Amino acid sequence: MGGITLKFIHHARLTAVFLIMVIMMSGCGQKLRQQEPNIAGGTADQQEEGRTEETDQNEQAENGTNTAEASDAQDQPDGEAVGLEESDDNDKKEETEQKAPVKVKALYLTGWTVGSSKKVEHYVELAKTTEINTYVVDIKDDDGYVGYESQVPEVQANGTWKKKYDADAVLKAFHDNGIHVIGRLVVFKDPVYSLKRSDLAIKSKSGGLWKDNNELTWLNPYNKESWDYVISIAKEAVAKGFDEIQFDYVRFPSDGKAKDMDFTGIEKERYEAICEFLAYAKEQIPEVPISADVFGIIMESPKDTERIGQYLEFIGKDIDYISPMVYPSHYAYGQIVNNVKFDIPDLEPYAVVYNTLVKGKARIAQAGEYKAKVRPYLQDFTASWLKQNGKKMYQDYGAEQVRQQIQAVYDAGYDEWILWDASNTYHEEALQKEEDAG
Repeated sequence: MGGITLKFIHHARLTAVFLIMVIMMSGCGQKLRQQEPNIAGGTADQQEEGRTEETDQNEQAENGTNTAEASDAQDQPDGEAVGLEESDDNDKKEETEQKAPVKVKALYLTGWTVGSSKKVEHYVELAKTTEINTYVVDIKDDDGYVGYESQVPEVQANGTWKKKYDADAVLKAFHDNGIHVIGRLVVFKDPVYSLKRSDLAIKSKSGGLWKDNNELTWLNPYNKESWDYVISIAKEAVAKGFDEIQFDYVRFPSDGKAKDMDFTGIEKERYEAICEFLAYAKEQIPEVPISADVFGIIMESPKDTERIGQYLEFIGKDIDYISPMVYPSHYAYGQIVNNVKFDIPDLEPYAVVYNTLVKGKARIAQAGEYKAKVRPYLQDFTASWLKQNGKKMYQDYGAEQVRQQIQAVYDAGYDEWILWDASNTYHEEALQKEEDAG
């Protein structure tokens, strides 16, 4: 009996070894690795708590938790990773670390700026020597043109691209130096495509196409065909290698004769259309983070007071980031934020940014499930147009004012930011040196 038993065990072991070899040769081991939970810095439960408790939210930011990755982990069936070898676990860990979200500290760059190889070299060096780790680069600016030769059929058919830069070359230069690249894509303010496709433009009650104060036409945010145009451009950008898509002007117009806009027959609220567009975009482009630029004032204003379709409690439900443009110069004289009155907001950069973010954070904490993290845009320009009765209502912005805003971000419990200057003339002395950056 003992001999028979040993012989049986021997055959069983041989059979097991054979099966393992077949599995490895068939690639099943690789499939198991691909199905492993992709967790970076926390669980889905921890993230849910982070949406409602400030202390947990700050801790998530410290650990670099990514909502999309944690959600993927939650959806994985239990037991998929059981029995994986230790080396597979190490491979998984390395892959997870590579995909960990970047704590963005960025500058915005136009297509024209990155069209200069010398300027690209400069910004590569700046990222190597300072805390900057990301650049926001225009895919399509508010002039309506894609900034490189797009192969999207609708773009080609309507001639809505202009050669400002070589996207492939710029992406390679930045990526080769470990720099994260966010693609900025202006959505509904599009004076080119809205003329080429007037059927998709906002109409005027008085006839023809509606125009803003600068005589520019806009795409109609209610028209889903215009959504697909924008998303097709975004998909091409992702295929090229942009690490994130950031939608700007993802709203209805804020100036011009608002009452003359003709949305006859549409009963849906404006904020519902904007939120549906963002949810659709995230569904269509799941492979990279999706962010949206929003007015800073929506962190204070209840509901959609500005009537532009940006309602704080809803706009971040489906996307990964919102970037409130908390430029002090853009607040009204005497504006009250978080119960603090600012007679001349531009003169108080720290307080305006801090109170805006604190007020917004408190509201988001009460909004229930909220996916988006907050990554504000900060002011690095002088608003010399701000005058009242001949009185100067602004200050010259330099390194000190920039640094005050960055500190306000940190003090409000956030750790990501982007500097904005339309001309890209940044006060680089405001940036911490690499060795001093945390």
